[in-house]
Amino acid sequence: MEFDLIVANGTVVTVNPDCEIIENGFVAVRKGKIAAVQPMTPGQTLPRSRDSIDANGGIIMPGLVNTHTHAPMTLFRGLADDLPLDTWLNRHIFPAEAAFITNENVRWGTQLACAEMLLSGTTLFCDGYFLEEEVAEVVANVGIRAVLGQGVIDFPAPGVPNPDENVRAATAYVEKWAGRYSKISPALFCHSPYTCSSRTLKKAKAAAAANCVLFQIHAAETADEAQRIQSASSVSPIHYLKSLDVLDADTLLVHAVWVDDRDIDIIAQSGACISHNAESNMKLASGIAPLHKFRERAIITGLGTDGCASNNDQDLFREMDMVAKLHKVSTLDPTVMDAATVLRMATIEGARAIGLGDITGSIETGKAADLIVLDSRRPHLIPMYHPVSQLVYAARGSDVRHVMVDGRLLVKDRQLLTIDTAEVMKKVNELGRKIVQRSFNHTR
Repeated sequence: MEFDLIVANGTVVTVNPDCEIIENGFVAVRKGKIAAVQPMTPGQTLPRSRDSIDANGGIIMPGLVNTHTHAPMTLFRGLADDLPLDTWLNRHIFPAEAAFITNENVRWGTQLACAEMLLSGTTLFCDGYFLEEEVAEVVANVGIRAVLGQGVIDFPAPGVPNPDENVRAATAYVEKWAGRYSKISPALFCHSPYTCSSRTLKKAKAAAAANCVLFQIHAAETADEAQRIQSASSVSPIHYLKSLDVLDADTLLVHAVWVDDRDIDIIAQSGACISHNAESNMKLASGIAPLHKFRERAIITGLGTDGCASNNDQDLFREMDMVAKLHKVSTLDPTVMDAATVLRMATIEGARAIGLGDITGSIETGKAADLIVLDSRRPHLIPMYHPVSQLVYAARGSDVRHVMVDGRLLVKDRQLLTIDTAEVMKKVNELGRKIVQRSFNHTR
């Protein structure tokens, strides 16, 4: 029996239910699926395959899963740093979006985001933004896997100048892309409980349910949001969303920082999942989500970077390291968020949070061959007593050598095969100069 591809001669970190690690193993691929995962014995001859990748003693693992970003916002990386969320959004980001988020610019920004994510080992991301059809076209060309949510907001937005059409436009996008491309799952993304009315939230959730797609929403992100919702409805943001019947297993709550035990009970009982965006929350001083409590209540929680305007990078290896350390120091407990738990959040738990856990997120026979290979012969990874520990606390996105999605190589020897990175970076730099000329960035 011949395989299409074999990735061999590496430590296989499977992230399967048994957290199995094969010290010297190989992964065989056939028709885009993982067909075999086995250890290698000295002198063993590998099965026949049309192609092969030598991991050279590195780490073979599932691709990382970014459960929340805004891909086109790479255009605004570093535009308005060190500001409160309200000021950042209303004085800088919203005006910049109104001026520069066009179909063409969204395509350039998304290409840059895909390049950054693939080169740092992300093979699946969950996006929420405007003009999402342009995002989808880029993603289909690049070959990365994605859940792509069309943005819904009760203000004029790129592509939807009339807010009365926001849910209809999002639904039309979902219907167009459902089943169109195997690696893209369309979704709806409501910006937040304070930028979407109760009517909009209920309509959007109903549309998502009718089309069997994920419903995403920023929720309980800041103290200001919590106070605003409390003043208007006398309940917390989570309780407010519950009252609208928008919480269920197909809901992704992004951030969930300002939640108490009653809110956590509501989330757990509803089956909703959470995207934890630690670095973005830190940078905007939004607070620290009670991640250990989510884990105690078995709430499925994945990791997200958020968009580059509020985090500046989309390197999930950096995010893993920060998540593990942040929650140890905030709880004064060094055993909280151990390396294995954080790695699962960045892989299989992230995939489960966005509805794709049966397809990807771990190295198991029958799952999609979404794999990455890391070069472990780097000074900062030597010695390697435990690969999972090194992946979380020492590895970097720049250690990634090879990346494949559905068995198709997208990065080989750190070279992107489906994106002209030089052209993309040149174009985005040109756009950056135009954005600066419009003076949206704040004075330091």
